[in-house]
Amino acid sequence: MSGPGLRKALEVTVTAPVVSFRNPLYAGVQVTLPCPSPATVGGMLAAAAGGWDAVDPALSFAMTFHAQGRGTDLETYHPLDVSGKKAPPAPRNRDFLADVTLRLWLFDDLALWRLRLRRPRWPLRLGRSQDLVHIALEDVPVRDEPGELGGALVPESSVDAAASTRLRLPTAVSADRARTKWDSYRFDRTGQGQQLVNGSWSTGDGQALVRLPSPHPATVPGPPG
Repeated sequence: MSGPGLRKALEVTVTAPVVSFRNPLYAGVQVTLPCPSPATVGGMLAAAAGGWDAVDPALSFAMTFHAQGRGTDLETYHPLDVSGKKAPPAPRNRDFLADVTLRLWLFDDLALWRLRLRRPRWPLRLGRSQDLVHIALEDVPVRDEPGELGGALVPESSVDAAASTRLRLPTAVSADRARTKWDSYRFDRTGQGQQLVNGSWSTGDGQALVRLPSPHPATVPGPPG
């Protein structure tokens, strides 16, 4: 379906009963972010493709996320001592999100991504290695009209500061995991943000869609010097 002001996108609905996205800005505690970072979502797509070498460095997507609840449980923690050797395991509180729905909109190479996501090369996980997900796919029209924030993750400059929470998130991680590209985003964890998002497209029900920066490792700046 296409026409003036319309284009087709592949809508990917990802669901999971429990997920946890460790906030890398906190050391020594398992604090979860309220949503996955672009780097985390990009990693899931790369798993479907069979690795980053199979993914276009220009990959981008729009996304929304919502969790029905959150809680804290205990997880066995395997720390390292100051010498780098393993210390005795210990229990530690871990934040988690429950009954979550992540929606992605892909705008390029739709047939290729549909094939990859229907027959992923590697298991699809969101966050921790044990958090497997269920995926549903649908081709949908999107409109060249601004939409409301809703549960979208958007670049910080897209909305008024009062409309949502500012998050500093990893956009991409280098292939050797030595460097991280960080960016500032806005997100409303209630999923009910009503502010129009500057420069967005929108779904039929008015949800804003903003293409996020590429999570591909090739976009991470090289080491200084």
